[in-house]
Formats: sequence, structure tokens, C-alpha cells
Amino acid sequence: MNEPSDLIVNFTPTGMVPRKADSPFLPIAVSEIVEEVQQATELGITIAHLHVRTLNGEPSNDPDTYGELFRSIRKFAPELILCVSLSGRTDPSFEARKAPLLLTGDAKPDMGSLTLASLNFPRTASLNAPETIFQLAALMMEQGILPELEIFDLGMANYAKYLVAKGRLVGPCYANLIVGNSSSAQLDPLHIGLLIRDLPDHCAWSLGGIGTTQFPANTLGILLGGGVRVGLEDNLYLDQGRTQLATNTALLRRVLDLAAQFGRHPMPPAQLRQQLALQPGHGKYGRAHVG
Repeated sequence: MNEPSDLIVNFTPTGMVPRKADSPFLPIAVSEIVEEVQQATELGITIAHLHVRTLNGEPSNDPDTYGELFRSIRKFAPELILCVSLSGRTDPSFEARKAPLLLTGDAKPDMGSLTLASLNFPRTASLNAPETIFQLAALMMEQGILPELEIFDLGMANYAKYLVAKGRLVGPCYANLIVGNSSSAQLDPLHIGLLIRDLPDHCAWSLGGIGTTQFPANTLGILLGGGVRVGLEDNLYLDQGRTQLATNTALLRRVLDLAAQFGRHPMPPAQLRQQLALQPGHGKYGRAHVG
């Protein structure tokens, strides 16, 4: 185990799959998401990984909605690292996914999620063709936005190194390692250790888990010296028996309380900005140096 260090806390308040019918605590409207992020910022987070919805709760890539969300958050958290979701679950085409990457000013994302292969979830598929990955990575490089690498298995970790070797990704990198999906890496120390081993050099990482694997995965992330990905996007329940609906605040507070027992505390966004060559915030967002 590494010496105690500041903990990257990647906050995922809503996602694109859960609905209000699944949990009344899920933020859907922009105002609800803003309120959740503000509460999380007061507790201590480093990154907010964000999705937006339509008025009826359906997943959306609408740049105007993202712009409203990002500008609202930056009024009270000008240094918080904001990541836009570029998921391939609803429309896998590059054209449908690129619009939020063209936002500028206080609406500009610091990061954009980049899932490094296609994969199956229990009821849906996330389609990420090689050409689409190349196009998204190229546009992010052009726009000065850092890819948030989403890695679900060893093939994706290897693909990250492939993209670095081909010059399609420029380090330093950041990755979310996500376990517990039925067709991906599991909550197994050997799986997780191999994922960490196979990341590109100089790659910061956070560990997250789907459903009941979230808190155990977060615990391993804390113990192994990485960061955590936590929020209602991946897990709606506070208990392993799935009887007690969680709130974002409860999930976050539980992880931070545990981390504090191991001498680890939330990494300030400014610290990670410097580590990842991101601009300092306060009106300057995205990468300081474009490859």
C-alpha cells in the first residue's frame, strides 16, 4: 500500500440509466444536479462527471443544457473539474456525441468521457467503434479537452496504451476503472490489480463499482492509493441488500469518512488540475497544453 495521499473523488450524481421511478433522490433537472454538486463540493470532491436529460428524463447530449449546467456550477465552484459524458448507449455516432465538446468559455468541459471499446450492460449496449473513438479523441485534442478514459476490462486498458503510442492520446492521463458489470472486470483484487498494472504511464485513476460493488470498489481504491468514483449513476442503494435507497450525499459522506480513517482526504481540484496539465479554472478550462 502506498503512503496516504490526497484522494481523487470523482462524483457521478445522475447518469443516464436511472429514472425518478427508480429513486426519488435522483437529480434529473439542471437545477437538481446543480444543487447536488454544490452539496458535494462542500463535502469535498475533485471531479464531477455529468450527464443531462430532457424534460421527460431521457438521456441527452444537448449542448445548451450542458452549457447551462456547467455555467451554473462554475458560479460557486470555479476550480472544480467538470467532465461531460460522451456515452455511446443511446446514439453511438460521432455526430450525435460531439456537440458538448464544442462549448466554450465557462461552459467548456475540462474532460470528456471516452469509453475505449464497445461493451454490453445487462439490458443495453454501449457502442464505441474504433473510428468513433479516434474521432472523439481527435476532437478533444483539438479543443483542449482531456479524455476521461472509461475502462471496464483489460482490453480497454491495453487500448489506452495503444492510443498513447499512436499519438491519439497525450499524457498525463486520467482513467476510471469500473468493475462489477456482468460482461466486464469484476470486484476481484486480481482483476483490479491487472487493470492498474496495464494503465499507460503517468495515469491517475479512480475505482468505481456498479450496484452493490460500489462501496467495496471504493474501499479498494482508497487502500490501493487511487481515487474513487461515487454517486447515484452507478448505485442507488446504501445497503448490500438493496433495501435502503441512497442519496448522493450519503454515498459520498460514507466514502469520505472511510478514507479519513486511512489518512486520505479529498484532493483539491487545483491539485489535480496541475497534475493533469489542466488550466486553473476561474474562466480558463480544459488543457493548458494541447498535444
